[in-house]
Amino acid sequence: MPRFDYAGYDSTGRKVTGTVEGSSRRAALEQLRSDGIFPGTLSEEDPRRSGSLFFALRERVGSAELAVAARQLATLLGAGLPLDETLATVATQLEHPRLAGTLSQVREAVLQGAALHAALGQHPRLFPPLFIGMVEVGESSGTLDQALARLADFLEDQARLQSRITAALTYPLLMALVGSAVLFFLIVFVVPKITRIVEDLGQALPLPTLLLIQGSALFERYWWLLLLLALLGGWLLRRHLRTPAGRRQWDLWLLRAPLFGRLNQMIATARLTRTLATLLKSGMPLLRALEVTAGLLTNSALRRALQETATSVREGEGLAEPLRRSGVFPPMLTQMAAIGEKSGELEAMLLRVAESYEHQSDLRIAGLLALLEPMMILLMGGIVGFIVLAILLPIFQASSGMG
Repeated sequence: MPRFDYAGYDSTGRKVTGTVEGSSRRAALEQLRSDGIFPGTLSEEDPRRSGSLFFALRERVGSAELAVAARQLATLLGAGLPLDETLATVATQLEHPRLAGTLSQVREAVLQGAALHAALGQHPRLFPPLFIGMVEVGESSGTLDQALARLADFLEDQARLQSRITAALTYPLLMALVGSAVLFFLIVFVVPKITRIVEDLGQALPLPTLLLIQGSALFERYWWLLLLLALLGGWLLRRHLRTPAGRRQWDLWLLRAPLFGRLNQMIATARLTRTLATLLKSGMPLLRALEVTAGLLTNSALRRALQETATSVREGEGLAEPLRRSGVFPPMLTQMAAIGEKSGELEAMLLRVAESYEHQSDLRIAGLLALLEPMMILLMGGIVGFIVLAILLPIFQASSGMG
């Protein structure tokens, strides 16, 4: 029997969501109403959704897909098309099935009298707070098409940044994976057979050969224990990271780690400042913009610092001093924020910070890759060279003795 996802309100006015079974859409509606639930949206659940990894990956909605939707909505609204017709048109043009279906549900909610930002807010897993907040600002100011256009610009910038980072990391990760697989094959299948031949020579073995034999035997006998210890360590680390203190320690380390810490800080700062500038440029008050931006940060240390900054701003303090006091933001951000507050051009200063750190991030990623690739080659070559040396040394000794 088909299953339907719903979102609506119960008899007390409390928002409820869930799933209901019914032979048809009308039957599902009647079942909900008999249960005292008044649905705002009702959509049939795709049977492939459960248990299908491919379908789950296909259902994911990224910044690029949201940017396309926001751009099309802005264009049609700017051309004077009514909101319900705009939503219907965009829903039919989008290639992403989940996003298209959700926009159809949003249109139904709008036709029933809901504001667009409220209808979008019924799907928090799909539309981030930034998307909903900018739509709300656009609706309240009567400039929804302009707000959506700025949102599309922002999401496109984020999609380009994510694409550059993914492309930069693909080759090193693939290289590490292939190198690890080759080493695993050598140690598990090749080395044990060759070391048995070397042991049969009946002579004193050099130190590299002894180390190789002992290491290979240890791995061959206790690989399950090593795997168990690795899994246990991963489980303990994951459990520690689920605690607020553990997560904060880890996120602080990510900002201060050798080589990658500065890069993580620059990428996070670029995203933070661009988000904040985009919200302020759309007309959102500073305090609300800080709260929305803090909710989008994945680094708990930065999120907590921005929340504390919002608290200081609420109490009448400026933006620059709380940012400086937190100790986790780079000096350039606090200096530019102070200049922006004095000159009344805070949005422009924040955008300059974002552009600067995005450019620096690209340069640092390129520099790290130029350093990382030869280091990985040297590491893999050194391990393979040690294995070859440990195998050939006793053979050379045996041939010398025979000569």
